[in-house]
Amino acid sequence: MSGKQQLLALALAALATTPALAETRCGWLMNPTPANWWLIDADGEWTIGEQGGYQAPGFDDAPWTGTREQVPVNGYYGYECACMAVTSDADTMTITRVISVRSKPLKACEDDPKLPSMES
Repeated sequence: MSGKQQLLALALAALATTPALAETRCGWLMNPTPANWWLIDADGEWTIGEQGGYQAPGFDDAPWTGTREQVPVNGYYGYECACMAVTSDADTMTITRVISVRSKPLKACEDDPKLPSMES
């Protein structure tokens, strides 16, 4: 194999093992019932986990920072405002990996015109 071929093979191998780039998504973090999690941001509703089904890798182990201001709607379950470092699949509106979660004050989401109102 020539030097150019070796370099090309190394570059292709590096691309194949490069993880997807993380993005920050901020909005309403919903947990209405056990193991059901969604994030509603300016782009729509993203599935993080569904009871008895898909669960985004990393979510249970992701570092969580900030003071949580949860609004209960079903016992211990409810919603809050958060930003998440994630990878996602826009075609399926699925969070494919959770890297970290940062709680934000409810007011941050309430005042964001790109997010739906949570008032009933």
